[in-house]
Amino acid sequence: MNASYAEELASSPLCANYQAVRATTLQLTEPFSAEDQMLQSMPDCSPAKWHLAHTTWFFETFVLSRHPGYRPFDPRFKQLFNSYYKQLGAHPQRGTRGLMARPSLERIRAYRAHVDEAMLRYLETAGEKSAALVELGLNHEQQHQELIVTDLKHALWSVPLPPGRIDRPRPGSNTAAPLSWIGFEGGIHEIGHAGTGFAFDNEGPRHEVLLAPFRIASRLVTNAEYLEFMTDGGYRRAELWLSDGWEAVGAQGWKSPLYWEEQDGVWLEFTFDGLREIDPAAPACHVSYYEADAFAHWASARLPREPEWEVASGRAARRGTFLESRTFDPRPASGEGLEQMFGDAWEWTASPYVPYPGFKAAPGAIGEYNGKFMCNQLVLRGGSCATPEGHVRATYRNFFPPHARWQFMGIRLAQ
Repeated sequence: MNASYAEELASSPLCANYQAVRATTLQLTEPFSAEDQMLQSMPDCSPAKWHLAHTTWFFETFVLSRHPGYRPFDPRFKQLFNSYYKQLGAHPQRGTRGLMARPSLERIRAYRAHVDEAMLRYLETAGEKSAALVELGLNHEQQHQELIVTDLKHALWSVPLPPGRIDRPRPGSNTAAPLSWIGFEGGIHEIGHAGTGFAFDNEGPRHEVLLAPFRIASRLVTNAEYLEFMTDGGYRRAELWLSDGWEAVGAQGWKSPLYWEEQDGVWLEFTFDGLREIDPAAPACHVSYYEADAFAHWASARLPREPEWEVASGRAARRGTFLESRTFDPRPASGEGLEQMFGDAWEWTASPYVPYPGFKAAPGAIGEYNGKFMCNQLVLRGGSCATPEGHVRATYRNFFPPHARWQFMGIRLAQ
């Protein structure tokens, strides 16, 4: 590519954004070996290598394949790296992604380079409709950037030789801001995407909701507070738990959040650097909906409902710990008012993931992106320390089944 052509492309905001997002994905995986990027520690996780390929597959399948003259890198990849789009044909089962020793990591990187070169040329003349599809692809890749972080963390925790214990103290303060309750008036409120800027289809249409007066906690529940719940027999008291949650506690042997481990009376947590003492002031995370709900019952509170969270977020500053920090650890709340609404840890809500009134999935395979998952899942809000900062917004609806906890999932209380 000659210099003048590169300068011309760099003047395009969409092109610059494309290059930045794609570069970030490679930067996230660069510190890890080919063996690390091959790991699939459970069916809910995917190998980092697969994420690199699938995000590339998205652009090749939904954008470039419709462009005359484009030659696929390898026609077999259309089926191999399809995740769940049934209208595009058969695809491997999710739990078998760790068996993909072939193609090699080098070939997948070559696949990315091939598609990137074609995309940069395509973006030179992309129309408005095509630009919207590219923007969806970039937001899709940002979702997978977070999954790369969380899936690799689970993989490294699962291997026979995980990183060892770290005894040096954490940087920063170990004191959390005091918890307070912030009240909101009842009445009719509007929630959902307002129609400006990017949003996924499940964030709209914007609509009215009727809320009773409520209060919401000023910050996330801390590790110290969660330890109090554990010490008070939280995992042994059936009266605190939903029936399905109590079954999960018994079946899975839960006694603490995921990645916690007790050694000589000291609670440690697994991080990318290794095991280290928990920070009492940091948000408790890697908890399931069941654990969040049980804690809320123990604390004589409840989890916020999705509309309450969104209304409350209008008073919150957009600051927190995001993927750009590269710390991949939520940090203690330090300010006043409504803190940690964005970043640090996803916040479980008490709301099922269902379509908003008037929701319609897009026609064709792209309509399978969100709509077909609107069953048996709970909504989370706010983003985490592994979410790109530019990817979060007040209307963003994340969703997972209630037993999931390998994501950075935390707790905010409501009353």
